[in-house]
This record gives sequence, C-alpha cells and structure tokens, in this order.
Amino acid sequence: MSSTAWKETAYDVTYEATMTSLARRRAEDADFSPDKARGILQHLYIQDGNDWAGRGELQDLQLQAMIAAHEAFIAAWEREI
Repeated sequence: MSSTAWKETAYDVTYEATMTSLARRRAEDADFSPDKARGILQHLYIQDGNDWAGRGELQDLQLQAMIAAHEAFIAAWEREI
C-alpha cells in the first residue's frame, strides 16, 4: 500500500457510508428534506472551520468526505425535484 492509499481509502469509506446513511434517512424519514440536509451540511461547514485545536489528517479527510457526500446528495435530490 502506498503512503497515500490509506487517505483515499479513508475518504472513500466515509463518503460511501455518508451517502448510504443519507439515502436510508431519505427513504425512512418522511420529514427529511433537502433543507434539513442543507442544515446538516451547514453544521459540517462550521465544524470544518472550528479546527483551532487541530483534528489531525484522518479526521480532516473524514470531514471532507462527509461534506462532499452531503453536497452531492443534495444536488442529486434537487435535480429530481
């Protein structure tokens, strides 16, 4: 495994898990909407900016993957509507 392969794996695993979670929530929660997903995304943006203590590389990658998954999920959902 290359020295950066773990980064790609961590990002991909987190991205896919987040997409699966969002899809499950959309299917099971009638109150879940693109606006509620955007609210979660806003909190993730805030969390990303609140790195005054330093999260570390793994946690940064995971947060980036969660943000990207939310952005992609919301965009796809809104194209359906």
